[in-house]
Amino acid sequence: QLQLVESGGGLVQPGGSLRLSCAASGFTLDYYTIGWFRQAPGKEREGVSSISRSNGRTNYADSVKGRFTISRDNAKNTVYIEMNSLNTEDTAVYYCAARGGPSPRLVESDYEYWGQGTQVTVSS
Repeated sequence: QLQLVESGGGLVQPGGSLRLSCAASGFTLDYYTIGWFRQAPGKEREGVSSISRSNGRTNYADSVKGRFTISRDNAKNTVYIEMNSLNTEDTAVYYCAARGGPSPRLVESDYEYWGQGTQVTVSS
């Protein structure tokens, strides 16, 4: 059974950092492009960042460029997103997703497999 499990969410103060993990079971992440998406209360889900299966090319939403960094550890079958300089607008449920195609574009409908999400709350 193909499964993605996110972890690492929590409560952090503005300006703080978190690292989220996306661990795969039942399949090898090497062969998939992985994306991170988020959904804030009352808003639509939006793409945050992605990393290509083929060459590790990355993509970031404008709102997180320079603050978030996506990476993958194929030996651990895990993708990470390091989030720095967090602000209240980053509060959301964060999801990781996998797609078979190589393009790291952040189009929700492209992604075939989804995790259950992890809550990130930025608050003082």
